[in-house]
Amino acid sequence: MRVLGVDPGLTRCGVGVVEGVAGGPLTMLGVGVVRTPADAELGHRLVAIEQGIEEWLDTHRPEVVAVERVFSQHNVSTVMGTAQASAVAMLCAARRGLPVALHTPSEVKAAVTGSGRADKAQVGAMVTRLLRLSAPPKPADAADALALAICHIWRAPAQNRLQQAVAQHATALKGRTS
Repeated sequence: MRVLGVDPGLTRCGVGVVEGVAGGPLTMLGVGVVRTPADAELGHRLVAIEQGIEEWLDTHRPEVVAVERVFSQHNVSTVMGTAQASAVAMLCAARRGLPVALHTPSEVKAAVTGSGRADKAQVGAMVTRLLRLSAPPKPADAADALALAICHIWRAPAQNRLQQAVAQHATALKGRTS
């Protein structure tokens, strides 16, 4: 499975592509950051993010896009910018018919480090180790994007089995009421 992880942000939108299967070796195919100037108009920033993500999709041809689920923060302007960048990533994937998976920061941290409360340094260290890199990707947004991709590769099989079980249960219940 080839996954594009997106750590959304208006100023720095982390992107990283990882290939692998749950339980098998993982390979980083690319990592980077789509940057926009903080003083640029919002619309121009969103277009720049869209162009950057489209370029990553063209270059790496992922099967899935994993995006960090936006969660409530104290700073409303920060959460709004994150949500807007997240929506751009989801739009780019949807335009190509690619599935989008949303993972919370604590899910990603728990999947990669074993603790949902891990700090950025711990996430970066584990990403470095799991992908056999010589140094943690910089800035942290890039490492977080790789962590999102890793999280999805590891969690997708279990999530798929759960969805199938729920669908089978719903079908069985429907059959009883017919």
